[in-house]
Amino acid sequence: MLFKLMIIFIFIVIFFYLKNSLKVNRKKKVFKANKLITLNKKNLYKWMNLTKTERYNQSKQESIAYLNKRKVLLEEIREEYKKISKRKSR
Repeated sequence: MLFKLMIIFIFIVIFFYLKNSLKVNRKKKVFKANKLITLNKKNLYKWMNLTKTERYNQSKQESIAYLNKRKVLLEEIREEYKKISKRKSR
């Protein structure tokens, strides 16, 4: 009786282990490298080989990166202006 319960328990554990491992493998998605490919004369063919959605996502990422650079630059300008205005007020 004990032997049968242990065998059943082992099969249940193996079943759940396989089920979980297969879930993890199904959830893995294979993505292409997310390196930004800028459109220029040298890599025109690489850009054209991307799908329409990949090109859209690429340009969207470039746009977000450009926006973030502008925000950082604007903050730097504001900080510099504050420093200059404090010096002049003294």
